[in-house]
Amino acid sequence: MNRIGREMTEYLALTVLKTIALVWLVLLGFDLINAFYNSFSDVGKNGFTLNYALLSTLFTTPRRAYDLLPVVSVIGLLLGLGQLAGKSELIAMASVGVSRLQIAIGALLPAVLLSGVMIITNETVGIASEKQAMSLNSHKASKFTLARYSGVWAKDGDLYFNARSGSAKGSGGKAWLELADVRLYRVGKDGALASITQAKSASNQSDQWQLNDVQRTTFKPDSVLLERMGRIPWKTQITNESLEATLTSPGNLSMRELRSNIDYLERNKLDARVFSTAYWGRWFYPFKIALLCLSVLPFAFGSLRSGGLGKSLFLGIVVGVSAMLLERLFVSLSDVYRFDVRVAYVLAPLSVFALCWGYLAKRI
Repeated sequence: MNRIGREMTEYLALTVLKTIALVWLVLLGFDLINAFYNSFSDVGKNGFTLNYALLSTLFTTPRRAYDLLPVVSVIGLLLGLGQLAGKSELIAMASVGVSRLQIAIGALLPAVLLSGVMIITNETVGIASEKQAMSLNSHKASKFTLARYSGVWAKDGDLYFNARSGSAKGSGGKAWLELADVRLYRVGKDGALASITQAKSASNQSDQWQLNDVQRTTFKPDSVLLERMGRIPWKTQITNESLEATLTSPGNLSMRELRSNIDYLERNKLDARVFSTAYWGRWFYPFKIALLCLSVLPFAFGSLRSGGLGKSLFLGIVVGVSAMLLERLFVSLSDVYRFDVRVAYVLAPLSVFALCWGYLAKRI
């Protein structure tokens, strides 16, 4: 790439980056305002104040920015290229030797770089920030998140675990999870119930579970044995994260946590598709953005020169929303027909790509 081509590519990339940033700011602002407005109905309930509503909304900003980027990239790229096409700057670039490949690289570069930044941001700041927002939102309910409905259920080998309620505790800079009204159901190899262990509470401090005020009922072939114990240790692979994951949206978990929960569920021969869907969605995130941006490039070399801002905005919205809906459709079909969710994540942007390059670009 010669010096002129490099400078033109950098100029094009900067223009697209500015329009993406502008669209991102506008859509993110509307999304945050809507979320803040929706939280008003909970203000005043169980100590949930206006400050909590504001902070919990702001803490979701990284996650919302991450979710918006695919659509924002398409709209911003079309607006940026449309702006250059309207001033005949793309034709001027071509006249000085800038190839279409160089134009495509310049247009795609900002979206690809932003996708990389958002992946890192979401896995670090975004997940921690989302958990902080969930902690603030827990004031809407009278108990901790784990206390909803029938409690939390988990499985560890031949043991089924249930806790009716729970709360987060802390002291001396340390935090732990304390559960109340705990029941452990152990099933024998023949499928019959072998024992029921009831505990008034269970706490996990320093990754060591302790059961308090324990009563164990063991079912034998010809008798029932009832034991009462005070405080006993409980060795299990169930962690705070795996318990929270049963009630937390997989989208609010990091890739490490998702992988851990997938391994835990598969080890216990349970369905892990919900977590697998979220896990592979993270891996295909940059691929989706790059392919969607490639999908709209034909419009930059043809129809955008005469359509202006309105046409660019319309095409961006149509392509972005179509991709989002197709992804949901294919992911849902993968759940119904039990095929690999990775195929679904590939098919959705590929369908948009094929539609744009094979049909729409010739007719718009």
